Amino acid sequence: MTGAGIAVLTVLAALLTGAGFLLGRRTARPVRPSDVGTPVEHATFETLHTASLAAPPLRAGLTEESARRSARRLRSLLGTDALCLTDRDRVLVWDGAGHHHGKKVMEHVRGLLDSGRDTAFHSDCGDIDCPLRWAVAVPLTVDHRVLGALVAYAPRESAVLARAAGEVARWVCVQLELAELDRSRTQLIEAEIKALRAQISPHFIFNSLAAIASFVRTDPEQARELLLEFADFTRYSFRRHGEFTTLADELHSIDQYLALVRARFGERLAVTLQVAPEVLPVALPFLCLQPLVENAVKHGLEGAVTTSRITISALDAGSEAEVVIEDDGTGMDPGRLRQILRGEGGASSGIGLLNVDERLRQVYGDDYGLVIETGVGAGMRITLRLPKYRAGVHGS
Repeated sequence: MTGAGIAVLTVLAALLTGAGFLLGRRTARPVRPSDVGTPVEHATFETLHTASLAAPPLRAGLTEESARRSARRLRSLLGTDALCLTDRDRVLVWDGAGHHHGKKVMEHVRGLLDSGRDTAFHSDCGDIDCPLRWAVAVPLTVDHRVLGALVAYAPRESAVLARAAGEVARWVCVQLELAELDRSRTQLIEAEIKALRAQISPHFIFNSLAAIASFVRTDPEQARELLLEFADFTRYSFRRHGEFTTLADELHSIDQYLALVRARFGERLAVTLQVAPEVLPVALPFLCLQPLVENAVKHGLEGAVTTSRITISALDAGSEAEVVIEDDGTGMDPGRLRQILRGEGGASSGIGLLNVDERLRQVYGDDYGLVIETGVGAGMRITLRLPKYRAGVHGS
């Protein structure tokens, strides 16, 4: 279980201990004969349900919109008269009675935003009808940075409310940390895709254009077709939308890549494709297969005096699609391969293999890394398994 997962469980456990406070603050409702469980068990269930509803907005980070959508649920968790959320500069949302107190909130939490310590204060309200006389403010901290504050108001001082507000604020912080992790993951994936794009060899682009140029006079129609293949291949490789694609689109791009390679090497390269139609809609990380095929072409043609053979298969394997890319080229020392997959291969060695292996593990888990069989002079066989369905993985 990850550190974030443990933190979530810890905070939920703390929320459960506050269920009695929730039960006491709310107007008791009669227990019908059809109800199951004790009042405390009902309060516990309601607390968990309310927390689950408040979580999704906060996973977008601390913004005015996420604060607005979560504030009512958070106030319900605390059972308090009013609650507000702030960032470092302003009140993001006020929920409950006494909106006029919002004008002075930032004055009360200014010290908290600098120190990162809880604070309690009297509201000093001149309105005799206003129920808000006391408040507790708790910092919202992510990675040792105070992003804002949660402020809960009540008619009188309450040690129970102070403790409950602290626990709810901790739970909010966990959600904000998860939002930061989501953003970091997205940035990492974008950086990895940029690295793969940078790896598309300038020599390949130059040689492709040179091969196309060689056909301009001898076979203009062939030159035209290759130029269209080159345009489509580069357009797909440098697209900017979506971190996932479909197996159909990835294989189509690979077919265009191989057409350009065959235009240069002709009969020196023989490629066999075997694809089961039912796996074509399967989603996978963008630019996941192309580096593996490029690796096969490189090792297949390297030192080859006769025809180099590459086999690409995408077959149905029950709940998964199994993709195999195999070449009969020079192969690699297994020890050297292990170094590459540990990131010890150097700046220019096996970037594609390492990148794809890491991205598959990030998306699907460690059980879905690359399986590579190779030996010096024995060619290379790369197998990857793709779940036909995984939450959050959709082709675009």
